[in-house]
Amino acid sequence: MRPLTLLPLLYIHSALAAPASDAQIILDETAALVDASRGGLVSTEGNVIGSGIHNVENDSHEDKVETWVEEGREYVKQNGLVYELVTHSALPNHRLRTTKPHLCDPSVKQYSGYLDITDGKHLFFWFFESRNDPSKDPLVLWLNGGPGCSSSTGLLFELGPCRIVDEGKNTTRNPYSWNERANVIFLDQPVGVGYSYSSDGSTVNTSPVAGVDVYAFLELFITRFPKYASLPFHLAAESYGGTFAPNIASVIHKKNKELALAPTPKLAKINLASVILANGLTDPYIQMASVPDYACDGPYPIYDDPEGPQCTALRSKVPTCQRLTKACYDFGSRLTCVPAALYCFGQLFGPLQQTGLNLYDVRRKCDRSKDADGPLCYKQLNWIETWMNDPKNKAALGANPSGTFESCSMEINQAFMYQGDSMHNSALLLPELIDDGVRLLVYAGNADMMCNYIGNEAWVENLENKFHEEFKKAPSIQWVTAGEGRVAGEVRSAGGRGFGAGNVTFVNVYEAGHMVPHDQPEASLDMFTRWITDVSLTLD
Repeated sequence: MRPLTLLPLLYIHSALAAPASDAQIILDETAALVDASRGGLVSTEGNVIGSGIHNVENDSHEDKVETWVEEGREYVKQNGLVYELVTHSALPNHRLRTTKPHLCDPSVKQYSGYLDITDGKHLFFWFFESRNDPSKDPLVLWLNGGPGCSSSTGLLFELGPCRIVDEGKNTTRNPYSWNERANVIFLDQPVGVGYSYSSDGSTVNTSPVAGVDVYAFLELFITRFPKYASLPFHLAAESYGGTFAPNIASVIHKKNKELALAPTPKLAKINLASVILANGLTDPYIQMASVPDYACDGPYPIYDDPEGPQCTALRSKVPTCQRLTKACYDFGSRLTCVPAALYCFGQLFGPLQQTGLNLYDVRRKCDRSKDADGPLCYKQLNWIETWMNDPKNKAALGANPSGTFESCSMEINQAFMYQGDSMHNSALLLPELIDDGVRLLVYAGNADMMCNYIGNEAWVENLENKFHEEFKKAPSIQWVTAGEGRVAGEVRSAGGRGFGAGNVTFVNVYEAGHMVPHDQPEASLDMFTRWITDVSLTLD
């Protein structure tokens, strides 16, 4: 089997960049799809090449589990660490283990720990209260993408209360953290990402399954911390999170409807106020077709001549990519969706990767050598691994001492790739939510090639919902930040009657790549604050 290489936050099958016939590409790569046990991938030679899950097995600490009750709360000692234990009679297959760290930003209340699931999955979370007014500010869940990238990337590199510095030896306070105005949870999901682990080989390799686990986590979280249960809840996700988040939001919305019809004792409605998709992959049929448009005619063109041979070759791949993606949309099977993923990523992004640019910020070159940018184009991701693998930090966070933290997991990438998960149209899950009052914000940095703003704006404009016609007619209006008073981007919005931030809103963020809160921290916080407080981005 040809080797797979990981491009961070979304995957690229770089071997497919070499010229080959469409049919041969699909035949060669689909031959690798075999139903190996536990999600394993099998090569054309028959060798298992990876389970897609980081397992922590035969941990000597796991056999020494102690539980007790103290002052009305249950505690458990596991992995040599003490946690408060949270269970729920309506969720018998899930439990929450929590501890109280004082890292990153000791000025605010924090909780971290695991969602334990009976089939051996353990999802790690880290929560920070708002620096402003925790009792009134909304609750936000942040997810990074990949699939396979830890939300600690968002925490320590983008929008969290601190930033990684000194090659991973220290952190420094982030004055533009989103917890300036919100209570923020960072969750490592699916299992195998970051500190999350499997104790028995259990796997998750599709977004719908991941959504069920996240819902259970949220219910247990607000069971233990009911002060957040009545607050507005915003689900924010970046990159592959554009696929994850609609699935998770759909589960939450359906469960809320079920509770309205048949209330379950002690289960709370999750007050889903909005979905925020950050440089996401959501409707690949539309977004893949935008790749040549961005690469050849975008604000930071990769090729000098939009009519030259590179652009002509790139555009010639779009019809086959869309034909394969349409088959995935129509049939939804692995055998239709995997070929679409392999072809579209390989043929459209493979040549772009060979330019040596950082496709997540095409203003920059990427030196993938270990001593420069590193294999993921951002050396800070290696610093995060250094910090998160420090035994003192692991113990403070209640992280399993037997696991090894990775910023991005190649195995998880493979597991989702070989289900064709990325090529499903997750946008189809959003109209019902929008029509029922859940607001949608989609934003994208204009220097990002991987999930470019052209494709993101196009799928939002194409999305059928009760604000569709209004959005189609909405002009792009300058967004001026409240603090700096500078033009930070363009906004299109529908709903909100011209005063609020809108029910369906798209923001093109200037001079930012894939990770907008890192590249434009003050503008990012301005956008986020206006969105959660429902204040128009176009008002000075």
